[in-house]
Amino acid sequence: MGNPLLDICAVVDKDFLDKYSLKPNDQILAEAKHKELFEELVKKFKVEYYAGGATQNSIKIAQWMIQEPHKVGTFFGCIGKDKFGEILKQKAEEVHVDAHYYEQDEEPTGTCAACITGDNRSLVANLAAANCYKKDKHLDLEENWKLVEKAKVYYIAGFFLTVSLESILKVAKHASENNKLFCMNLSAPFICQFFKDNLMQVMPYVDVLFGNETEAAAFAKEQDFDTKDIKEIVRKAQALPKDNKKRQRVVVITQGKDETVMAQSDKIETFPVVKTDPKYIVDTNGAGDAFVGGFLSELVQEKPLDQCVKAAHYAANVIIQRAGCSFPEKPDFK
Repeated sequence: MGNPLLDICAVVDKDFLDKYSLKPNDQILAEAKHKELFEELVKKFKVEYYAGGATQNSIKIAQWMIQEPHKVGTFFGCIGKDKFGEILKQKAEEVHVDAHYYEQDEEPTGTCAACITGDNRSLVANLAAANCYKKDKHLDLEENWKLVEKAKVYYIAGFFLTVSLESILKVAKHASENNKLFCMNLSAPFICQFFKDNLMQVMPYVDVLFGNETEAAAFAKEQDFDTKDIKEIVRKAQALPKDNKKRQRVVVITQGKDETVMAQSDKIETFPVVKTDPKYIVDTNGAGDAFVGGFLSELVQEKPLDQCVKAAHYAANVIIQRAGCSFPEKPDFK
């Protein structure tokens, strides 16, 4: 469950970036001055559409890694009743994700413009409808809650903490009470800083916590861990109070090209990432989403955790060598 965004990718020129005061390589939230940007992008340039948003990206990567059967992953989020919403539905269908969107007409479908110049990309996200998800209007409906009950593994990115804490808690408590796996991502330093109360309400139910080194540092600072050492941070995050005592929390922190650190049971392990020649790296956006997708694809098949990390590294490695969060037809992961 998360923020479904339609990624609109296009190769643009410097004039376009200047017109909307965009830096070549950046990630921002859309402001009033960017209103026309989305329409102009579609009118003026050759655009590619991808079903995006962090959680949805991870679910589609997990599906791609698994291949068969289709629709192993169900996704909930909010879209508008508009053209972009229709494209999102079509794109989810194409990658075999079982998307059940809450559709409303007060806000348009959320979008993320990816303005590409050379090997740079400037991202402008407009959450819009994604921000309108309502527990009572969607999650609580019998046909939707049945899908929740059917699942074995749950994943929600931290970004959704800004949208619907009550929806997250309902799913998290269900997972905990039924000894199922609930996974979450720190997602961004601002989540750890400005939404830490929401985050810490959910933390007792988190079985697998993901994050990268900058998010982990922000989290440690906000939680007064009093350390900058990643292994220590992972150990302390693992030791935070937990509701379901049958499962010990697993904490997985990535560090870009440096090794991934994981706490499981009583040990801290490190895993080197797949080395890639920088000249083959197209863009690193979506690498974290892909990492989670790869991890989940093995986790749901009850594979050992080191195998989950291996799959996570493989998926992230594929994604950084392609534009957007896209992938070849089939994985060759062994």
